[in-house]
Amino acid sequence: MKIRDVQFVKSAVKPDQYPEYTVPEIAFAGRSNVGKSSMINTLIQRKDLVKTSSRPGCTQLINFFLINDDLSFVDLPGYGYAKVSKKIRAAWQPMVETYLSNRPNLLGLVLIIDIRRDPQEEERNLAQWLISHHMPFLVVLTKADKLSKTQQQKRAAAISSQMNRNTSEVILFSAKTRVGREIILDEIANLITWYEPGEEETD
Repeated sequence: MKIRDVQFVKSAVKPDQYPEYTVPEIAFAGRSNVGKSSMINTLIQRKDLVKTSSRPGCTQLINFFLINDDLSFVDLPGYGYAKVSKKIRAAWQPMVETYLSNRPNLLGLVLIIDIRRDPQEEERNLAQWLISHHMPFLVVLTKADKLSKTQQQKRAAAISSQMNRNTSEVILFSAKTRVGREIILDEIANLITWYEPGEEETD
């Protein structure tokens, strides 16, 4: 999958603000300090189109990006950072669940976990929600360059077990070395191969 053109479309908090296009969408979700923005920037080969911040918890909107005019990447608000207000934290879950439940062209989600950290309740709950709603998702372990090869394999095995997935089903990623970029893009390409706009309306 080659990314030729990327445009920021808009930010939204509720369905009537979502873009009206019907191109397939892939969402990205993870804790506030997991390196989600850096990962998306690496995938799209743009240095700072998706804004990164030294202050976790800053992304509080759903951000839509149009890729090659025929695919959308959706950057979901980060979760799990204690230093934002309780009001903001309380708004994140319904905002994200509303998007996940109501966006008909959403094909799947990339669930991002720091390879050095065990999955927390939020990750496990989101995975269970996705499974119960038959939503395909990838588990991507970021910051792989922080660990040795042996440590990477040990952490991948531990996280896979905690997320009830096979080790072969998690992808190691590093924004620094770009390891995992092509695998993630290939998995996304496999998903969108099956997408047909409006197919749910046919008998």
